[in-house]
Amino acid sequence: MSVSTDRLKPNALGVVGILFFVFSAQAPLTGIAGAAPLAIVLGNGAGLPMAYLAAGLIILLFSIGFVAMGRHVVHAGAFYAYIGRGLGQATGITSAAVALFAYNVIQAAMYGLYGVIVAGLFGFGPWWVWTLLTMAIVQALGALGIDIGARVLAVLVAAEFSLLGAFALVTLFTADNLTAGEVFSLDTALSGAPGVALMFAIASMFGFESTAIYGEEARDPQKTVPRATYLAVVIVSGFFAFVTWMLVAYYGPQNVVGAAGAALDAGDGAGFVFAAVGGQLGDWTGKVLEILLATSLFAGILAFHNSITRYLYSLSRDRVLHHSVGRLNRRHAPGLAGAIQTACVLLLVLPFALLGQDPVLTLFSWFSGVAVVAMMVNYFLTSVSVIVFFRREAPGSPVLTTLIAPLLGAIGIALAVWVIIANFTTLIGGTTATAAWLIGTVPAVALAGFAVAIARRRVINPHVVD
Repeated sequence: MSVSTDRLKPNALGVVGILFFVFSAQAPLTGIAGAAPLAIVLGNGAGLPMAYLAAGLIILLFSIGFVAMGRHVVHAGAFYAYIGRGLGQATGITSAAVALFAYNVIQAAMYGLYGVIVAGLFGFGPWWVWTLLTMAIVQALGALGIDIGARVLAVLVAAEFSLLGAFALVTLFTADNLTAGEVFSLDTALSGAPGVALMFAIASMFGFESTAIYGEEARDPQKTVPRATYLAVVIVSGFFAFVTWMLVAYYGPQNVVGAAGAALDAGDGAGFVFAAVGGQLGDWTGKVLEILLATSLFAGILAFHNSITRYLYSLSRDRVLHHSVGRLNRRHAPGLAGAIQTACVLLLVLPFALLGQDPVLTLFSWFSGVAVVAMMVNYFLTSVSVIVFFRREAPGSPVLTTLIAPLLGAIGIALAVWVIIANFTTLIGGTTATAAWLIGTVPAVALAGFAVAIARRRVINPHVVD
């Protein structure tokens, strides 16, 4: 593995390419089929579409400051660089540890669900065999370079959006009653447990921030990254709201909770969505949806692999990690960082396989929940960093984009974090004790990151976030 350059491959991605990485990380079919039934039953029922719109508004407010910072800082470390620039190197490195933890555990969670689904599709072999095989494939695709990965993800994500979009459009034009007045009323939105619904909605947005990670590989990053970020937030929140609205229209506002609950009681939450799609488009969609659910997870796994390797690369380049970690191969991909990432996720998945744990009830649900908490902490720190940075280094910047929007975003994110922690046992489907130690891993990782920052303070590149 020789090194041809010390830079990631420039001009490799446009707006569409970055969007596919974001959509892949968010895994639309996984989010709809996996989260919607739970959010409807445990949250606010027919008001779920409003929760997605509210989540989109919170993330959009955050994105305004996030994008403003991106015009001054183009760095593969994203959160690490943004937070470090405003709140200091030690805080930036601490946030990098939290981000790496969040991305690795969410990828491990997806591997657990993916293994079960693929084993079911093929009808043989334990889940972990398929998971290990896929780790090798993801490692190979990551080493081939960012543009190869983007092409693979484009095909998989387009298929997800197409089928869900077709269902939604058919329902829009054929439903007897779209019930828009009821679904989008304030009373419906606030019924039941709206906080739980908001929690699931925000979790579905996870991964939109990866637009900044690809800034160094983007064509004209000053324009490409902001456009991709805003488009990602608007498209994903709007798409999720639209599809869940059509699910409510298909079943009816009075019956949707019962239908979702019946699917969950039968141990097949995805069946709630699959039955609706099949009812509108035909029975042929059943097997197709199963396959697309597997490819949805694969796309997300590959997207997070790319994000993590670029974090490791940036930390190595800035001398936080050993310089060898940032070594690039002939295709300008961080090959060694990719291998380290694969080893890390293997270590996370392996105990669940060796102990014979249910990969869906433990690995998937536990790690999904803790990843959301960890990343929301970084969202909050980024908003605070944006405010500090512009007040200190660019005091003449527009107040709306560098103070008001980030402040409102920080408040919304802080409230969301409180809601998520308060409802964490619901999110993971575990005990209070399990929830406590899982949440406790986030400050533990942050402390470890801070310790690394202090230990490496004499060798870290002082221009880490320039």
